Amino acid sequence: MADHVFFYGTLMSPFNRPGRQRVTPKLHYQGRGTIHAALFDLGIYPAAIPANDASRVWGELYETSDLSSVLAVLDEIEGHRPSEPERSLYNRVLADVTLEDGRVEQAWTYFYNAPLGRAERIQSGDYLLHLGL
Repeated sequence: MADHVFFYGTLMSPFNRPGRQRVTPKLHYQGRGTIHAALFDLGIYPAAIPANDASRVWGELYETSDLSSVLAVLDEIEGHRPSEPERSLYNRVLADVTLEDGRVEQAWTYFYNAPLGRAERIQSGDYLLHLGL
């Protein structure tokens, strides 16, 4: 089982969210990387969805030695219901993360599972760049 998690939105380090602070001591930063997905701006946070093209989403890769407790907190934050994925706001999936140095690691990440409505696509795939951070 993968012992990595990948954040592409408000769980990244610049945001310092209280929910993220609950798992930060259990995370070890591995670097920036990309997943194969498309990114959208929902207003207060972004949404990544699987892509049918070459789109990439930038984010942060972390390793953890306490995966089950980290995923339990992240599932709560992301509205993921393991027993009812169809009713989840985000679904947790394993994705290949390509790091800037070319390494590829499998990591748990969360794909949006609700209608996008009129959400603007973030063409750069980089939420931090999109916000000017």
